[in-house]
Amino acid sequence: MRAPILQVKGLEKRFPIQKGWFRKPGYIYAVNGVDLTVYKGETLGIVGESGCGKSTLGRCILRLVEPTGGTTIFDGKDMGQLNKRDMRAVKRHMQMVFQNPFDTLNPKLTIRHILSEPLIAHHIPLAEREDLILKTIEAVGLSMHHLSRYPHEFSGGQRQRIGIARALMLRPKLIIADEPVSALDVSIQSQILNLLQDLQEQFELTYLFISHDLGVVEHIADKVAVMYLGEVVEYGKKHELFQRPMHPYTKALLSAAPVSDPDERADRIILQGDLPSTSNPPNGCKFHLRCNSCLEMCKTVAPKLQEVEGQFVACHLYGHT
Repeated sequence: MRAPILQVKGLEKRFPIQKGWFRKPGYIYAVNGVDLTVYKGETLGIVGESGCGKSTLGRCILRLVEPTGGTTIFDGKDMGQLNKRDMRAVKRHMQMVFQNPFDTLNPKLTIRHILSEPLIAHHIPLAEREDLILKTIEAVGLSMHHLSRYPHEFSGGQRQRIGIARALMLRPKLIIADEPVSALDVSIQSQILNLLQDLQEQFELTYLFISHDLGVVEHIADKVAVMYLGEVVEYGKKHELFQRPMHPYTKALLSAAPVSDPDERADRIILQGDLPSTSNPPNGCKFHLRCNSCLEMCKTVAPKLQEVEGQFVACHLYGHT
């Protein structure tokens, strides 16, 4: 049996805020007790509305944002117990691809310099750098002639290829891709998704793929976790989750996805109200204010993620613990 490369247990992130006339302290509950397990070589898709905490989750795993609580175990190492030197060594094997490559590529540097930066930071010998740069830039579909150019000389799709190349420079084991195709044209999206799949096989990569686009996640993911207001409300294998969603929120998300057949009428599920405030989340189930199947206990008792017919769902409709 494959060993998990990433285990997240009870991960939390609260951002302190000041609110009200008397500046009463409070918190934004961005991530609230998330549990996830990712196995080597697979792709876990994280989906949910804007503001559900999925990007913050990815940043907390990489320690770009320091989590408030919980445990992150990567490749058998508890990241919360590592000193600065050991953390640096572990982070070499965890990289991120961001949503907008134009904002994350230094416009004053050539592509060669941009790709050299992670190699220099991790003290890769000079003799190895050029070979790594050439092999990586070719792996993402560009050539050595592009290395002397600057980011503004490339299209959006090419810039994202450069962003992917930068993430690959240190030959990581895990890549967290945060909305990597949402800023691209639809025709380019498919090219980048196919590239990510090819690179996964070539470099034996594991992906944590964050997206609000269910069609994209269905194309690339092996498993899917659905987040709502900082919590995972459903988690399971992609085909089962898309064909047999269990949580009312997952059903609503899937019903809102565009239908490819113009003659087919989609059975839309219209959610009530707006997304609750992350600084003042509702009691009980956080989805109960918008749920068409709300039970009385949903208003006071928070459901726990439990296994139901091979999937994991946090909903009182399937019993409670």
